[in-house]
Amino acid sequence: MVSTAALVGCATAETAEVKPIPGSITYNGQPRTKLTKSPPGSVIYNSLYDSSGTKMLETYILQPDRTLKLTRRDVIPDYPM
Repeated sequence: MVSTAALVGCATAETAEVKPIPGSITYNGQPRTKLTKSPPGSVIYNSLYDSSGTKMLETYILQPDRTLKLTRRDVIPDYPM
């Protein structure tokens, strides 16, 4: 019983929704233009800088209704490690 609760807690932490920030494609809602040539499930990348000047890479998935779902945001280091 305890292990089940622990697994459920891990799953929710990993699937937390990524919120758009200034510079995100969906920051002010969905874009007005629709991606009509890309098939649903396509991956779209967006690079941006946050308010502190840190470079970010966002990953979006094109949904069947042609909206974009922000699924991931990674920090890109200034210097390769």
